[in-house]
Amino acid sequence: QVQLVESGGGLVQAGGSLRLSCAASGRTFSMYAMGWFRQAPGKERVFVAAINWTGDSAVYGDSVKGRFTISRDNANNTLYLQMNTLRPEDTAVYYCAAKRGNHRNGYVGSYNYWGQGTQVTVSS
Repeated sequence: QVQLVESGGGLVQAGGSLRLSCAASGRTFSMYAMGWFRQAPGKERVFVAAINWTGDSAVYGDSVKGRFTISRDNANNTLYLQMNTLRPEDTAVYYCAAKRGNHRNGYVGSYNYWGQGTQVTVSS
């Protein structure tokens, strides 16, 4: 069982940066692949980025490649998402998620555990 709590969201101007954090409970955090997803109002939840359990392999959604970086600190049970050059279309609730499977599968349904989400709003 893994419990996830996101933080770090807020309001930022276009072109700015934010870093999201996801604190995980449980001693098995390092055994899980971790991902970030986002959901804008009236839209489906979509894949943003994922990282394997060792932290040495990451994948990204096309819309965030080159701007966002996912990382993890297994010693402190924390997942991060560094978001640079933010755009208004990045506005959404951001969720972290955990699973035992391959991090390269970005399917929402492949993740077993979810946080409650944190709001990111980018103004133009």
